[in-house]
Amino acid sequence: MLTIPTGTVTFLFTDIEGSTLLLNRVGDRYPEILSEHQKILRGAFAKHNGYDLRTAGDSFFVTFARAADAIATAVSAQKELAAHGPVARVSSAQAAARRAL
Repeated sequence: MLTIPTGTVTFLFTDIEGSTLLLNRVGDRYPEILSEHQKILRGAFAKHNGYDLRTAGDSFFVTFARAADAIATAVSAQKELAAHGPVARVSSAQAAARRAL
């Protein structure tokens, strides 16, 4: 079971750029598109040891123990999303973070 990384971690934030316009354009198909988008991203997170901290709408906040894993996730997700249509804006930033639980 994957656990939340501690110490120095890398954050990855994702978002469907222009999701409101996409929703207006595709209408009733949006839930299906969003579901496929989430499936693709969750697959990439799992493949590269990402811990999904929070999901809100079409956005994810994921942490990684290694920056290289976050980068590999972003590249993998972008390629897969590009093959399916709507592309998420994926960015990552490394920061010192300590789990305060």
